[in-house]
Amino acid sequence: MILLIDIGNTHTHVGLAGAERVERQWEIPTRDWRSGRATKALRSGVGRRQVTGAVLASVVPAVTPRVRSAVRRGWGVRLLELHAGTLRGLALDYPRPETVGADRLANALAAWHRFGAPVVVVDFGTAVTFDVVDRRGCYVGGVIAPGLAAMTDYLHERTALLPRIRLRPCERVVGRSTEEAMLAGAFFGYPGLVEAILKGIRRELGVRRLPVVATGGYAALMAERVRGIRAVCPDLTLEGLRLTWQAHYGPGK
Repeated sequence: MILLIDIGNTHTHVGLAGAERVERQWEIPTRDWRSGRATKALRSGVGRRQVTGAVLASVVPAVTPRVRSAVRRGWGVRLLELHAGTLRGLALDYPRPETVGADRLANALAAWHRFGAPVVVVDFGTAVTFDVVDRRGCYVGGVIAPGLAAMTDYLHERTALLPRIRLRPCERVVGRSTEEAMLAGAFFGYPGLVEAILKGIRRELGVRRLPVVATGGYAALMAERVRGIRAVCPDLTLEGLRLTWQAHYGPGK
């Protein structure tokens, strides 16, 4: 099986893939790479399964060497890292492609492969990112905005009386407590931000209909509120890593 590792700011998403699909996935807190706990969690998740190769995407450079070392010590297999230079299949029309996050490239590749072009990926993670593939099948850029948790955590950290909240659906727009008011701001206000950005993307691409694919930790929560989201794909980034491996080395190798 191919080991897939997507190192994000908050979580490291890990998967195991066969020739056709991602077959297993789990999460490890990214901070745990510094203590060694993540290495144990990685080995535990793989168990006795045979690993024949690994693909890595990272947006946390300080952690990347630790993950490389864990893979090499654990399985001694070929390790491929996704970046603009190793991306295959999807064309890049971007002034400095080396600056695009590997996770964003993986998302765009998987969405283009699954839904065709044009297509937009909205990744609801620590940040909410929009990645755009135009009708030519070229990655042309995107948008980065504060994520839901980042927004609410900032309010808590920068104000004396606002609490840290757990994001969840709410029924009332007018909150009857501080926590309800913060929830309403996120749950009812955030979809407006997303829809306004998607409207602008459609206008710039010159298309009326545009498939929108959601992924990331809050994708399911927001998909219920954002018009135009066609699919929620929790494994989209890992699927992009699987496709990258397949483009370089073929299935099952």
